Amino acid sequence: MRPYAITTSAAISLAILSGCTVGPDYKRPETPTPAGWASPTTIPSTQPIAVLWWKRFNDPTLDRLIEQSLKSNLDIKQAESRLRQARAQRGVTGADLWPDVNAGGGYTRTRPAGVPSSHSSWQAGFDASWEIDVFGGTRRNIEGADSDIAAAVEDRRDVVVSLTAELATYYLDLRSAQQRIAIAKRSLDLQAHNAEIAKKRLNAGFVSGLDLANAEAQMESTSSQIPPLEASVRQSIYAISTLLGREPGALVVELTPISAIPTSPPAVPLGLPSYLLTRRPDVRRSEQQLHSATARVGAATADYFPKFSLTGSLGTQGSKFKDLGNWDNRYWSVGPSVSWPIFDAGRIRANVAVQNALAEQAVLSYTQSVLTALRDVENALIAYGTEQQHREALANTVNAYRKALDLATRLYTNGQTDYLNVVAAQGALYSAEDSLVLSDRAVAANLVALYKALGGGWDQIEQSTQ
Repeated sequence: MRPYAITTSAAISLAILSGCTVGPDYKRPETPTPAGWASPTTIPSTQPIAVLWWKRFNDPTLDRLIEQSLKSNLDIKQAESRLRQARAQRGVTGADLWPDVNAGGGYTRTRPAGVPSSHSSWQAGFDASWEIDVFGGTRRNIEGADSDIAAAVEDRRDVVVSLTAELATYYLDLRSAQQRIAIAKRSLDLQAHNAEIAKKRLNAGFVSGLDLANAEAQMESTSSQIPPLEASVRQSIYAISTLLGREPGALVVELTPISAIPTSPPAVPLGLPSYLLTRRPDVRRSEQQLHSATARVGAATADYFPKFSLTGSLGTQGSKFKDLGNWDNRYWSVGPSVSWPIFDAGRIRANVAVQNALAEQAVLSYTQSVLTALRDVENALIAYGTEQQHREALANTVNAYRKALDLATRLYTNGQTDYLNVVAAQGALYSAEDSLVLSDRAVAANLVALYKALGGGWDQIEQSTQ
């Protein structure tokens, strides 16, 4: 046996026995989170309960729409396709751990120079090669592919969270617009009634035509508010239909009937800031992307080291096709090989620098996702809390204006006040009632934003669809 063969075999054996995985091992970055929330809130800071949060609004129509969207939404289908792609890519990467075996054959007919006759040659056999993953480059790529799968899973979950929140928001827009139309029509009826009083007083000679003119002007002003609200109703229905993967007008008949704005639940399981690291799908996805980037630093680093392979071939050959079946015509070869880059013009070093830079970007992206998650919750908390106070004040305002309008109407009917006081009271009441509806919508929408910021809902969806 030749000396270099002994040396190569010994090197391969030593490499296999001392096999390792080069490059950095993944560790979650230290990202400090506050012990509590900065926004003032009376919501208890307990660990969030995994619930289908939209069911807490007790609106069967909303429940049904979201359940349908989870089955038919096109964004979810795209996210599921990306997940299948990541799993398939992992299979491609994992195949590098196994030998490659190829079957081949051929026929040649040659006539060497100076030889009067030609010669035929038949050949068939198998070739195999196996690169042994001594320094873990392939294993690092597989580790990165596994993290890509996990990131795709979190991406789908994030789409679910965003979809449910977006659909609920459009639903709130729909119901609030319907309620505003109802208020406008009630105000219009009341204004028409008061205009009739003004007309009777005009015919009786108690007042001038100015009162009737003011009453009719107020009615026209109120009427002008209704068409834009009706357009808003249709646009919300179109948006909901699209989120369900259907044509815009598919739900017009179903959703056109007026319904109330869903009532907000009395309490929200808020949780501590640190829980966001495990609750928010976008934060989890960002962490998996960081894990993948870290693993690929190791894969690039492995290129610095030698690569060990085993190659072999087995086949038969002969001058006639029937000779291929003769075992005496067999040939075979097997042996180890090693390659080690000596000069590559800095390609490996540059690639390691590229992967390090990508990992650094992934760290910054992960940190940014945590900060964004904290900000989202703080914004939702302060908006939810202050809007509840705003709504309470508006409810008191509506009650006060109703009393004022009743008094102004009675006084005008008895001829004890000017009609402008009735117009002012009617306008103030309509404006206050409209603002109260908008506040009801804002309270519910801010709660939806809070649930979204907390990353709620997707885990129960996962369990219910498995």
